[in-house]
Amino acid sequence: MSIKVLFFASLRDTLGRAGDEIDVAGIDTVADVWAAVADGEAMPSNLLMAINQDYVKADASVQNNDEVAFFPPVTGG
Repeated sequence: MSIKVLFFASLRDTLGRAGDEIDVAGIDTVADVWAAVADGEAMPSNLLMAINQDYVKADASVQNNDEVAFFPPVTGG
């Protein structure tokens, strides 16, 4: 039982990988996912998060086989 985790843009560079797969044991929320994969990096306050391509907040519940994505805010002109 696992959760697929994806990192985009500068997060990919900061964490040194494009993604991960983690065991769901002890993981209840998106914040728990971040803590499990971020190698001690604090969760940025402006971090965008999605579960199965739907935007969520850090306290959103995760389940087996979910895909959780983390990415910095998008800016443009």
